[in-house]
Amino acid sequence: MALNSRTLPIRPLGRSGLQLSVLGLGTVKLGRNTDVKYPQDFELPSDEAILNLLEVAGSLGINYLDTAPAYGLSEARLGALLPHCASTFQIVTKAGEHYDPAQQSRYDFSEYGLRQSIETSLKRLNRTQLDVVLLHSDGHDDQVLDAGALSTLLACKSEGLIQAVGLSGKTLQGGRRALAEGADVLMITLNPDLTDEAALVSEAVEAGAGLLIKKALGSGHLAAHEDPAVRLATLLEDTRISSAVIGTLNPDHLRHNCSLLFQGEPQ
Repeated sequence: MALNSRTLPIRPLGRSGLQLSVLGLGTVKLGRNTDVKYPQDFELPSDEAILNLLEVAGSLGINYLDTAPAYGLSEARLGALLPHCASTFQIVTKAGEHYDPAQQSRYDFSEYGLRQSIETSLKRLNRTQLDVVLLHSDGHDDQVLDAGALSTLLACKSEGLIQAVGLSGKTLQGGRRALAEGADVLMITLNPDLTDEAALVSEAVEAGAGLLIKKALGSGHLAAHEDPAVRLATLLEDTRISSAVIGTLNPDHLRHNCSLLFQGEPQ
């Protein structure tokens, strides 16, 4: 249904009860610029720049921020700055992977480690309940699930610490197992170059789970002739997809990438 102003469509995140904009803003670049795979180096933005980016995102209709403990200072910066932002956001964070420049990434999917991660995220984000927590898989999805990691998140959900839980995985088998074990949400990689998990789009819907897309723009590695806005519009024509995450520090890039997805008449 067309709206009266330019804004992004909103879609349900499966059975979670959450409603997300079809584009989410990834926040790796707010807190981490080492050991990343972007095509160009970048400096971490100032608090003022982050607030401006968040205000622009909110004005475009983005209501979903994607973060993780593995994103360095991202959670802490969001927790400190969001109270000063006029817009309201749903936050998807993760558990299982942690990062610091000295040790790089380390993984802990034990019950103790995951519960500590959730408590830390609650404090950093200044929340009494986390909207969504996904297992931040290291690629060994079966081993992560064998360790009972999703069961731990589901227990935390039943305790009221989290509204919805799931897996940010890297394999088709891992996604299928997570759905079978009761995941509310899957985050998968899907772009023209990476389609191994494409079958999970329909399988997530059949299971009543929400579906988030990561690396839709190949982490910034697009062919010179490709327009990211066109790629996103094509991907999100599939209404089974709840939202796709994009990361940028440039408000103009964010506006452009939203441009083909607006509902309503141009202003």
